Amino acid sequence: MLARLGAFFAGWRGLGRFWLLIAASLAVAVVALQLSFSPPAPEPTVATRPAPAVVPPEPIRPRPERAAAAAAPAVQRPGRDTPGPVADPDPALLETAPGTSEAMPRIGADGRMAMQVYAAGFDRSSRRPKVGVVLAGIGLIQAESDEAIRTLPHGITLAVSPYARDPSKLLAAARAAEHEYLLSIPMEPQGFPLNDPGRQALMTNLSSDQNRTRLEWMLSRFAGYVGAIGAEGSLRGERFAGLPEQIDPVLAELAKRGLLYVDPRPGAARLPLVWSADVDILIDEAGTAADIDDKLAQLARLARERGGALGFASAARPVTVQRLAAWANGLAADGLTLAPVSALVQPPPAVP
Repeated sequence: MLARLGAFFAGWRGLGRFWLLIAASLAVAVVALQLSFSPPAPEPTVATRPAPAVVPPEPIRPRPERAAAAAAPAVQRPGRDTPGPVADPDPALLETAPGTSEAMPRIGADGRMAMQVYAAGFDRSSRRPKVGVVLAGIGLIQAESDEAIRTLPHGITLAVSPYARDPSKLLAAARAAEHEYLLSIPMEPQGFPLNDPGRQALMTNLSSDQNRTRLEWMLSRFAGYVGAIGAEGSLRGERFAGLPEQIDPVLAELAKRGLLYVDPRPGAARLPLVWSADVDILIDEAGTAADIDDKLAQLARLARERGGALGFASAARPVTVQRLAAWANGLAADGLTLAPVSALVQPPPAVP
């Protein structure tokens, strides 16, 4: 084997073969080195989507009807939830009547109204049917009025005559006894002139300016009332109140001054423009104790059937006051609660 290799590389030809072999070996080595140190093939790239643009969320906008409801002021209903004496007249809720030095109610700069500030306290959380009574004629006979204020529970609402002479002490006693009270507004009744409502009554044969002057006179007679009632004693102003062109300006004026209204005409159509309550039962038309008891029993039955009812007594006669006091003392046992007018009124009906 060695002899053959020596013969293969012998002479000039053998020398060429030697260097050719060396060159081939070097070439093989270089190729091997390149293969062993070549960088790895890049991994195939995966196309990626650009990140989506961040869009701020659209603000939540309320529906138009909800936005309107949010913008509308809260309804200011009459009444007062807290117990205790009725507040004394507040100068911030008074203004001077035209042409006089007397004061009339007005809505306060802070939005407070007489039908709230001067209301008797009443617990609105009670689930019992509510029954109320307005006793009119207060201030006309001092002794009878004093007795009614002392004897009757504070849930009874009083109606004070504009013809009463200097009722300030009487009304202070009423407020201390927690009675809310109304201003009686004499109006032309059925049967006029036989039934005469007095020299300052609102009349159908007067101009609107004349009736307005009379109304302002009545509104300025005393202070601290939650509202008005269209009755003077047993006269209930049916003729005047039955004409919308006559009664509507009166109701608008009361509403403008933060007052409520009681319609003393049982069965009359609901009045517009103002918070109001309708009388359901006339308590003392006959005037006897038996008849008063019967009417009060009717009033209680109606309250149980409907959830609320309002009665009207035209004068503070001793028999009326006695029967009212006895009846009121038994209401809790009958499952009823005695409520002032301010807890019974409803908002004006919606205009179609």
